[in-house]
Amino acid sequence: MYAVRQRHRQRELPQISWGFVPSWAKDFQKQRPKPINARIETVATSGMFKRAFATNRCIVPAQGYYEWVVREDGKEPHFVHEPGGALAMAGVVSAWPDPTKPEDDPDKWRLSLAIITRDAHVAPGEVHDRMPAFLTPDGYDAWLGDGAGTNDLLALLDRESLEVAAGLEQYEVARTVNSVRNDGPHLIEPLF
Repeated sequence: MYAVRQRHRQRELPQISWGFVPSWAKDFQKQRPKPINARIETVATSGMFKRAFATNRCIVPAQGYYEWVVREDGKEPHFVHEPGGALAMAGVVSAWPDPTKPEDDPDKWRLSLAIITRDAHVAPGEVHDRMPAFLTPDGYDAWLGDGAGTNDLLALLDRESLEVAAGLEQYEVARTVNSVRNDGPHLIEPLF
């Protein structure tokens, strides 16, 4: 996936693996767990994410995201989105040094990320108990920059997530989204 991050005061849009692999992991492929989410309640203090939260945050752009409602006949997918706009999800990035590559190799560092999540009961019509932590354009600079402290960053995520969540809508989509073999714009079309 692609994510916006800031390095040396410059914004970039690198391709990043989803599934966080800490820099201290012994093997990028075999590392377990590879969390895809980091809880807002512990992201700043967890041994897994603390360093990335302090120094390597990102914004993951998306049209929306899926959540599932468990029914007797299976998992019912819903597409959650902001009508007429895109979403900016807050994330943390890890840079893992590939020991098989020389120090000057541009492919030495493999990037991975996790999206920060929070309680979803603030979103009208939300179908799951967790949702991504969101940012508005007003918060991008503070989130990607290095001037804000931990408490300020957490307060920013809380405040901006509430603002974005108030405008979220969701609708049921076809169960074909339940398989990673399926891809395409038809997967976000309303079922009804």
